[in-house]
Amino acid sequence: MIKPKKLKKGDKVAIVSLSNGLAGEKMFRHRYELGKKRLEKLGFNVVTMKNALKGIEYLYNHPEKRAEDFMEAILDKDIKGIICNIGGDDTIRLLPYIDFKAIANNPKVFMGYSDTTINHFMMQKAGVVSYYGPAVMTDFAENNNMHTYTLKYINEVLLENSEDIVIKSSDKWTSEYLDWAIEENNNIFRKMNEEKYGYEVLQGDGTFAGELLGGCVDVFPMMVGTKIWPKKEEWKNKILFLETSEDEIKPLYLQYILRNLVAQGIFEEISRNNSTESLKMRHIMKSISRCIGRLPLRQEKKTYQYYIMWILDIHHQWQYYL
Repeated sequence: MIKPKKLKKGDKVAIVSLSNGLAGEKMFRHRYELGKKRLEKLGFNVVTMKNALKGIEYLYNHPEKRAEDFMEAILDKDIKGIICNIGGDDTIRLLPYIDFKAIANNPKVFMGYSDTTINHFMMQKAGVVSYYGPAVMTDFAENNNMHTYTLKYINEVLLENSEDIVIKSSDKWTSEYLDWAIEENNNIFRKMNEEKYGYEVLQGDGTFAGELLGGCVDVFPMMVGTKIWPKKEEWKNKILFLETSEDEIKPLYLQYILRNLVAQGIFEEISRNNSTESLKMRHIMKSISRCIGRLPLRQEKKTYQYYIMWILDIHHQWQYYL
């Protein structure tokens, strides 16, 4: 995998809307403006790609224009990083317009989350490392101020030269909903809760190493069978990481998705990490059920040795379970 050069102050960073066109809607434009301002405050020269603010209807009807923004940002030698405005549920429609060779020949920082998972798998297909992290209208436009936790790791991961980065669990979290359509809410701190547990190791000793591969589990079914879905052997020694969206996926549907990953043989590949414990699929489902609700399960005969990182996500506010 090719790892892009880290960003530095003064670099040109592009904002794109590769899924939902929310940033272009009048009532939500202030969120985009705030996020952009915060990026500029970090020292970046921020540019917004030409179609990124054309609104929900236009971008839904023109996936080729979203892809055009992405590919133009990739090919522009002056642009060093690309950050998504927000996720959505429609990124998969960009697939026919993506030039994977161009991505491989022009590696640069790419960041976003949620439906942007699909873009990350595009980057994976091209052999380029990408960053599963904050988006413009969410984390960068966080009410009142960006969280210090977010700022700390944006600096450490994207800007600083250190290669040995330890990402600790946040000591606070929030799931409070404040309507984005009310601009005055931007000045209100969301209620923060103390994190009592930090990273929770549900099974094993919690010590492992490998490349991360995963994302928002809600969109996995849209990728399976396409050119960007990794072959079975490409999951070898990967750490599978998962999150859910604010749609609050039903536990039974989650079970179906996980069973599909098992049926593909993916757990047989990620199981080849140097694990010290032998775990059954039933056990991991029981562990996840502790986080998201009760799951009806049948005993699985197959035994795996693997690592999976589960990110329990309430409105995309993250807590981590290992």
